[in-house]
Amino acid sequence: MQTVRIGAVEEFEDRGKRVVTIGDAEIGIFRLGDEFHAWHNTCPHQGGPVCQGRLYALVQENLDEATKQSHGRLYDEDKLNIVCPWHGLEFDIRTGQHPGTSELALERATVQVDGGEVYVLL
Repeated sequence: MQTVRIGAVEEFEDRGKRVVTIGDAEIGIFRLGDEFHAWHNTCPHQGGPVCQGRLYALVQENLDEATKQSHGRLYDEDKLNIVCPWHGLEFDIRTGQHPGTSELALERATVQVDGGEVYVLL
C-alpha cells in the first residue's frame, strides 16, 4: 500500500475539496469540519469526473403534509453533496451514497490525518 502526503490540514478549507493524481488514480479529498473524506474521481453512472463537480447542501422539497403542495425548497446544511458535472447525479460527501438509490455510490479512498498532515493510502 502506498501512503501519499496531500498537504497540511490548515491548507484545506472547511467544506472545500482538492483533486489529486496519484499514479493512475484521481482522488478527491473533502474537508467537513474536522472530518476528511476521499473518493475516486469516477462517477458510477457513466465514469464522469465526479469530484470536480460543485458542492451543494442537500436540497429537499418542502411539502405540506396534508395537501402535498410544495412550499419551495429546504437546504440541509449538515448534508453536503457533490454533483457530477456530466449528468448532475448527487452523492453525499460523508457516505458516497446517491440520495435516491443504494445502487449508486462512489468508491472510497482511504484518507488519514496524522500530526496535522493529510495522507491518502492507495
